[in-house]
Amino acid sequence: MLFFLPALIRIPLVVLLLILNVVVHILPLFVLALIKFLLPLAEFRRLCSRGLALIAENYASVNNAMFILFTRTRWHIAGMESILFRHNSYLILCNHQSWVDIPVLLKLFNRRVPFLRFFIKQQLKWVPLLGLAWWALDFPFMKRYSRATLARRPELRGRDRESTRRACAKFKHIPVTVVNFAEGTRFTQAKHDAQGSPYHHLLRARAGGLASSFDAMGNSLHAILDVTIVYADGAPSMADLLAGRIRDIRVHVHERSIEASLYGDYENDKFFRKHFCNWVNALWRSKGAKIEHMLATPTAKLE
Repeated sequence: MLFFLPALIRIPLVVLLLILNVVVHILPLFVLALIKFLLPLAEFRRLCSRGLALIAENYASVNNAMFILFTRTRWHIAGMESILFRHNSYLILCNHQSWVDIPVLLKLFNRRVPFLRFFIKQQLKWVPLLGLAWWALDFPFMKRYSRATLARRPELRGRDRESTRRACAKFKHIPVTVVNFAEGTRFTQAKHDAQGSPYHHLLRARAGGLASSFDAMGNSLHAILDVTIVYADGAPSMADLLAGRIRDIRVHVHERSIEASLYGDYENDKFFRKHFCNWVNALWRSKGAKIEHMLATPTAKLE
């Protein structure tokens, strides 16, 4: 609605409003997080966690309103017809191309499911203000080890999966939506070529971390939300989002049931590991085909 404003006015205004939104919501969030930390009673901590999630949802709602006010982005969303419940726990599996994926997911699911928790790289906990907010909201912080590091220090092997289990275990007793970018990093052509990925638009999925998420959360998960995001003009940056340069966003959501066969000992049971990897590979082949279809289909037929 306000896209008509000159860019020299509109972009600084958007940035200012985003900063104000952070400041307004982060102060009460920190106060409640401090109370939660100082009074470690289980039931009281759960109440504080709900309050923290409400603050975060309100923050996301303001950002979503700015999406509408300051951009002309066309949204083409399919698969959101199913009824989602705020008292159920979900695991979102999504392809990962850009930091913009996160505000896209928040726009789609905020206040339709329990507040989204993203796996965050360990080093991002030091981001001013936001790092502390992510900690207060129990975002899982992950430390990934490269193949070169594991080759030098084999004792580190499996620690990332163990940290996944510890991070997800705390969500067993509260409704939560955990977002897993199974590729582990944002897609780039260079990463794709280095991996030799068999999927044209995707990196290889990391089955071990995903299996750890299922193992840690157990039967508390209600369903998988299989989300596929496509940007018509290629992966955008956050600067593109702030400047209103994203022309077209296409999203497909498929709610998948969780089969009992997806729970098992990924570390020690080679038969289960093979079964789980086959399931992940089939899911990723399906997602790759979905991306091809979404890119090739005229927007009018995506509605």
